[in-house]
Amino acid sequence: MDHAPHTFQVDVVSAQESIYSGEARFVVLPGEAGELGIYPRHTPLITRVKPGSVRIEKPDGSEEFVFIAGGILEVQPNRVTVLSDTAIRGKDLDEEKANEARAAAEEALRNAKTEIDLAKAQSELAIMAAQLAALRKYRQKR
Repeated sequence: MDHAPHTFQVDVVSAQESIYSGEARFVVLPGEAGELGIYPRHTPLITRVKPGSVRIEKPDGSEEFVFIAGGILEVQPNRVTVLSDTAIRGKDLDEEKANEARAAAEEALRNAKTEIDLAKAQSELAIMAAQLAALRKYRQKR
């Protein structure tokens, strides 16, 4: 009898580097229509993901968080790949930096003179908010 594998390979890659690579039992991602949970042997799928945190449950039950600024998710039966321009491991998130960046984004929002400035500032603000939320979630788990 063919036993289904209980884990699958997960790779989170940014434009610069591989952020996370390893086995997982379960992954939760910020999908376009809400949270997306992936288990082993999931139907193949390619979809966009929104800024937020990717929660990776490792085979030993511990969790790894990776913050992504949106990107593409590719699911194959035994492998999940997340491609994002920007990805930061939860433990590398720096609250001070994130707060500074958020303050700068809020300032830009206040100073936005045109629709384009406004849209850009709003998207930066959404990313910062997601980053801070990911950081708080990560801290609570420790």
